[in-house]
Amino acid sequence: MDDFNLHYRFLNWRRRIREIREVRAVRHQERYKRILVDGDILSYHGNSDEVGCYVAPHPLTRESNYFEVCIVDTGVRGTIAVGLVPQYYKLDHQPGWLPHSVAYHADDGKLFNGNGVGQQFGPKCFTGDRIGCGVQAESFDRGMATVFFTRNGKEVGSVVMAMSPDGLFPAVGMHSLGEEVRIDLQAEWGLDDDDSVMMVDSHEDEWGRLHDVKVCGTLLEYVGKGKSIMDVGLAQARHPLSTRSHYFEVEIVDPGEKCYIALGLARKDYPKNRHPGWSRGSVAYHAADSDDCIDAAEVKYKQRRVRNIMYFNDEDEEDEGEDMEQDYDGKKVTVFFTRNGKIIGRKEAPVPSGGFYPTIGMLSNGEKVKVDLHPLSG
Repeated sequence: MDDFNLHYRFLNWRRRIREIREVRAVRHQERYKRILVDGDILSYHGNSDEVGCYVAPHPLTRESNYFEVCIVDTGVRGTIAVGLVPQYYKLDHQPGWLPHSVAYHADDGKLFNGNGVGQQFGPKCFTGDRIGCGVQAESFDRGMATVFFTRNGKEVGSVVMAMSPDGLFPAVGMHSLGEEVRIDLQAEWGLDDDDSVMMVDSHEDEWGRLHDVKVCGTLLEYVGKGKSIMDVGLAQARHPLSTRSHYFEVEIVDPGEKCYIALGLARKDYPKNRHPGWSRGSVAYHAADSDDCIDAAEVKYKQRRVRNIMYFNDEDEEDEGEDMEQDYDGKKVTVFFTRNGKIIGRKEAPVPSGGFYPTIGMLSNGEKVKVDLHPLSG
């Protein structure tokens, strides 16, 4: 064989090696179209006449056989789909529409299994809901996958489908403006849930107490009965405000039926069924008592002079069964509130022993708020 042929074969060999490396590199990259990816947040980035789709970089495995998606915002139509697809799935189609894919669709609760006609499968899903999808571990030995779906930690149902040679990849589809989700590709399935205190997602350690409130990332949702004044849902931060972390922000995502949302500061042992501002050792702003239910609000806490009175309770009278003794360390601070960036009032308050804790209260069905306990500015 002459030198020319050897050189030609050598170049072909190098080109082939480079192509193989490029293919392998692509296999470890997430794929998406009309989706904006910011860490674990996925949001629709189209014009609502075309589908956006995200496909994870790795398929489910026996060791990692489950993932979850938390709906941060349903957007205009809530056309969010969660499921499994082949590696090179067409990114202008919702998961479940094409062969060898399956998905649970949030807007109608239908299951789409390899075609564009869905079958009624489970309940519709809304802002704050978690949709999970997994493959039973034994499926990886059979070539036929038993795919199951969950909603808020409870199994909805399952379906059997062929296992793709390259595996089944987690996928999320969206199709209307404003849709946004948080994806957890390392979620675990089968953990025991506490019905009285519902804490999920990576932000659960920010909250010391939760009563009739469900947490999904930075989203808090009221899940109580909402029938009487005793049905308050309470969320209290794990740590008090301090000079280094002196404020927090709240955005009302959904005012619910009556917008009975309160945000403020309270002592650590504050009663779980009382709005902040109602009982001793607390101060709060109540959205329902403003001229109209606010779209966004902020709570800030600094030492300033008093000008306006908020909901504030420092009286000796307490509800029956509540601790009558409340210690104060002698310091006073001025709590001030803003609405859409403008100060609406201030109130001087004695600091309870242990400090003031950011506290959110809710009392009517459908209420949802986003909370940032550590804003970057303000």
